[in-house]
Amino acid sequence: MDAGSQIDYTLALMTGLLGSGHCVGMCGALVSAFFLKFGGSGHGPLPYLVYHAARIGVYTLVGVLAALLGAALVSTGAMGATQGVLQIVAGLAVILLGLDILGLVRLNLSFCGLSLGVARRWFMEAGRRGPVFGSLLGGVLNGFMPCTLVFAMAIKATTASDPLQGGLMLLVFGIGTLPSMLFVSVAFGRLGARVRGVLLKGAAVVVVAMGMATVYQGAKYFHIMRGLVF
Repeated sequence: MDAGSQIDYTLALMTGLLGSGHCVGMCGALVSAFFLKFGGSGHGPLPYLVYHAARIGVYTLVGVLAALLGAALVSTGAMGATQGVLQIVAGLAVILLGLDILGLVRLNLSFCGLSLGVARRWFMEAGRRGPVFGSLLGGVLNGFMPCTLVFAMAIKATTASDPLQGGLMLLVFGIGTLPSMLFVSVAFGRLGARVRGVLLKGAAVVVVAMGMATVYQGAKYFHIMRGLVF
């Protein structure tokens, strides 16, 4: 593993850890209500493990697909410098998403036309399918809910050197969100809005830093490849 990959994974983990306050604020009450629907049958560990494994599994799949998309875009170019351009564009997009989290710009995001309201309605409907299968469906839907942090990480994954690296990047991000989301019923009641806001801003700063690092790597790669071609 090269130094650049280690930095990417570290930043991904920090984004997940710091952004978990945002996850609790956005989904905490929803997830708590989801598991309360199961009553006593939902108090065992299996539904929680299935739910979060499915949620993080979706993030990992998004990372793999994003890396494949990035590779496909690079392969359409005649010159290796195309990869540098892709990294620069992706880095700028990640920076923009980080600025959106900070409230400095405003972006209206959705996933495949799926609004957050519709996603939440489907999410609660999944809870009627039973503790285990319902948790599986709920985790998958939670993974696909529109989230600026996930969008930023997915765009960053388009610059990964291979699908495995892209998947690992989103996997590490998902693991970072796990502590607070796993114990969301406790954390949601104790983590105030002010603390969540501070943590989210910290995550946004890390996202912007990740974008800037990606732009720098892309510019450096583009300069090297342009020198070799021209």
